[in-house]
Parts: sequence; structure tokens; C-alpha cells
Amino acid sequence: MKRGNTMKKTKKKMPVWKKVLIGIVSAVLLVVLAAGVAVYAVWHNELSALASLKLVRERNDAHLDGDVYTMTVPGGFYLDEFVEQGGVKNDAELISFVTNQITKGLIPMEISDPEIACSSFTAVSESGDVLFGRNYDFSKTNTCIVFTEANEGRHASISTVDLQFLGIDVDTGLQGLMDKITCLAATYAPLDGINDVGVSCGIYMTYQGGEETVPTNQNTDKPDFTSTTLLRLILDYADDVEEAVTIASSYDLHDSAKTSYHYMVADASGKSVILEWVNDTDQTDNDGAARELVVTYNDQDDHIGEREADADYQWITNFIIQPDYYETDQEKLGYDRYEKIYEMLSSTDGVVKDEAAAMEILAAVGRRTWKNDDNNGCTVHSVVYNLTDRTAMWVPNENFDDSTAIFTFSFDKE
Repeated sequence: MKRGNTMKKTKKKMPVWKKVLIGIVSAVLLVVLAAGVAVYAVWHNELSALASLKLVRERNDAHLDGDVYTMTVPGGFYLDEFVEQGGVKNDAELISFVTNQITKGLIPMEISDPEIACSSFTAVSESGDVLFGRNYDFSKTNTCIVFTEANEGRHASISTVDLQFLGIDVDTGLQGLMDKITCLAATYAPLDGINDVGVSCGIYMTYQGGEETVPTNQNTDKPDFTSTTLLRLILDYADDVEEAVTIASSYDLHDSAKTSYHYMVADASGKSVILEWVNDTDQTDNDGAARELVVTYNDQDDHIGEREADADYQWITNFIIQPDYYETDQEKLGYDRYEKIYEMLSSTDGVVKDEAAAMEILAAVGRRTWKNDDNNGCTVHSVVYNLTDRTAMWVPNENFDDSTAIFTFSFDKE
């Protein structure tokens, strides 16, 4: 039997150049993959926040309306680290902290505090809900409503941020990736807000120091915070008004933007408080380091005046409420708005029908319906926080009659 011829099959050898090319591509892919994993590991919360950033209302320059954005920030945004290091004493230190933590020093960021004129009050709805109303009066700007999540020992919150104090151009809004990255600093610049247990707070200018405003600048052995970081600590850590007072009492306050501020805080129980840092009278209150915290509760304010003593609610504009601080009422900036708010609230003993009725009080003292007693050109936003339901009714720049401009936010969904 003859065997047939057999042919030996041989494999073609891969060219050396192809092996080298595959090796290079594989190495590059591994490097890219490793870099992607590293970037995600370091910045996954920041990337999630950037992905959540969205425009919910476009600007209308003819009406001085800026863009309105929302952003959801997961994780702790380094606030625990901020507390652990003892806070910061000024804007420069805050910018350094935020830049180093959020961008690891790679991208410069900016934070500054505003010169603002605002109004606020507490009230109760006919259904018994506790309400906190606030106007933010300034000039055309872009706004971001920031949502943070609850963490161990920390509350979720909804807050409003003026993006010009992060360096965003008021005439353009967010332009490109760098502006969006800058928005990651927004958690450290709230102007008002509410947390998930119904604690709400706001910041208001006081123009202390007579002819030239002098910022509060305490320097004891306590840790430090700046104006907006006080609000951030209250929103994240306070279960009620008393805990907010404890936080305010535990730090040295360092006002910035060369001006001074006071604050109002309220909780779902109906208790509220005005926090002020003062030393003697307005004409002599020229040493920011000498000021001390004065706490005025809504149910312990007999010394302020008869009207305040008789009211369960509280209201605030842009002057120190402590008695004899000013020589005349004419020296009190925002006193006319203070009077108007009292007039409207006292007519119903601090009870309003609902959030829309509370918004009507804010409309009555907005920039478009009230004479300007300062240089602020518009009411940037009006908000009524429902401390019982933990919701917010939010309106940009007095667009009260435009249903598309009335936003309702809650902790369940935007």
C-alpha cells in the first residue's frame, strides 16, 4: 500500500513590525485604562456632579435674568476635612482649600462673598407648616441650585449659589468645561438653603462700622469660618436651631468682601434666631476683632421692641436689630422693607395661606416693586422654604406671574 505524499503545513511568522505595533497599542490601552481608573477613583464624585449640571432656565438679558442651573453633588465634598483642619480665616485660604481638594491643585478656582441687600421672614401656613421666605437682592447674575446628599453625621441640603462669586461671567453663563469645573466649588458658597430635617438659613449684609463698613474678623483660639462657610456648616451639621447656634458659637467669624453680615436660622419646630456679631454702637463698632456673637430668638426678643416681643415670627433686612445700635431709624439700611414685611405679617399674626402667599410678601419688597435704597439692581431670586415638608418654591428675578419660572424642589426629586 502506497502512502500518499504528505505536505507539511507551516505557520507564517508575524512580521516583527506588527508585533511591535501590537505591543505599543496594548501598552497605550493599558496606560489609558489605568489612567481612567485612577481618574475615576480620585474624581468620581466630581465627575458625577459635572454630569448632573444642567440649565433649567435660560437667561433673558432684557429682564436682567441670568441663567439658572441645578447640580447634584454626591459624596462629602471634603467638608469633614474642612472642619478637621479648623476651617479657614479668609477667602484666599478657602480658595486654596477648595482648589487643593477638588482639583488637587491642578485647576485654579475662585470664591468671594457678595455685597448684597436682602429680606427674610418666618411665617406659618394655614395648614400649620413652618415657612422661611427670602429675597436675594443684587444685580444680574447666573444662579445654581445645589443639591447635596446625606452622609454619616451630615444632612442632605438644597441651597442657592450666585455663580459670579465663583468667577462665572454674568453676561455669558457657563462657557465650556473650565466654567463647569469651577461650579464644583459652589457647595462652599451658599446664600440660603434648607436641609433634610427642616433647618433653613440665610445671609444678609449689615454695613457695620459707621461711615465705612468694617468686616467682622474675630481672632481667638477657636477654629475659623468665613461668611458662606457658616451657612454650609449649619446646613450639613445642624439638627435644629440650637445646634446652629452651637456651631456659630464654636467658631471665629471672618467676614469677607470688605463688608459685614448677619444671619437668620429657623427650624421645623417654628423656632428661629438672628445671629449678629456686634460691639457697642454702629458709630463705634469699628474693630471687627472686638465683636461678639449676639443671639436673638424669636421667643426671647422683648429687648428688641414691643412689636418683636408680641410676634412669634421673625423678620430681617440689612441693619443690626440690637436696640440703641443706631441713633435714628434713618440710619438703618433696609428699615423701610423691614416695616413693610411687618405690616403684611402682622395683619394676619404671622399666618399666611400657603407658600404662594408667602411669596407675595417677598414680591412686595422686591426690587421691581420697591424703591431701591441701595445699589442693587434686581431681586436675583425669591424662595420660600417649607421647613415642615422640606421643600422649596423658587422664583428667579420676580417672574412671579410666569408659571415656567416657578420651580419646586424637594429631597426626593428636583
